[in-house]
Amino acid sequence: MSRITVALFTALTCLSINANADGLTGEAGLGLSYEPHDPTGSRYETRPVPYLDLDWGDVSLSTDDGLTWSAFKANGFSTGPFANYLPGRTANGSLRGLRDVPDMAEVGGFVQYAPADFWRVFVSVGQAVGGGSGQGGVLGRVGSEVGYPLGGGVIGSTNLTAHFADARQTQTYFGVSSDESQASGIRRYNAGGGLQNVALTQSFEFPLAPHWSLLTSASWIHLTGSAADSSIVKAVGDTNQGEAQVAIAYTFK
Repeated sequence: MSRITVALFTALTCLSINANADGLTGEAGLGLSYEPHDPTGSRYETRPVPYLDLDWGDVSLSTDDGLTWSAFKANGFSTGPFANYLPGRTANGSLRGLRDVPDMAEVGGFVQYAPADFWRVFVSVGQAVGGGSGQGGVLGRVGSEVGYPLGGGVIGSTNLTAHFADARQTQTYFGVSSDESQASGIRRYNAGGGLQNVALTQSFEFPLAPHWSLLTSASWIHLTGSAADSSIVKAVGDTNQGEAQVAIAYTFK
């Protein structure tokens, strides 16, 4: 996870411990993630990651949704701005010869409908900022998440999300220019916009002790459209990818 997210996690943790942060609820912890090195699935790596699912009034900070502010809330609907982190790509190994993609931020707005604490439907649209020349673009998400008790204090949740991107954003990770093709040996490719992938995530939370939980999740990610047709994916990547995470988290009440 990015240095920005880690800094936010550290700040909130210190605030809760040292200042007894009034109104802070949710969970924060640390864990490990086994995930694709980049969106093409060129290889996998294990990374330490923070786990965040914190609320402070109308402001929330989560690993998946980033920093959000519910500026308007009524009858289960909420909407407002958000800022999130987009991981970059180091073009080494099988990607040698392609351009590096720096870590970027995504800023935009979201709409969410949550008629109950255990179910939500959400839509977000954002702009990637901070990339190199020609990198970054518009991204969108449409998804639903439902949670359910499984007995013994164990809680499960299932999330299905469709990710969209415009041509510029898709080209950032899946396109290959003429110069890159010469340097990498991967066929030149111009990516288009549209549905980029569909991700299904199954998560479980196991109670360990008062205020402490073990969290696990497994995701299946299926590339579609222009992303799936990328010459990078065909040469060194995979249209079907997986991700697994485990974390220990502390619950603020």
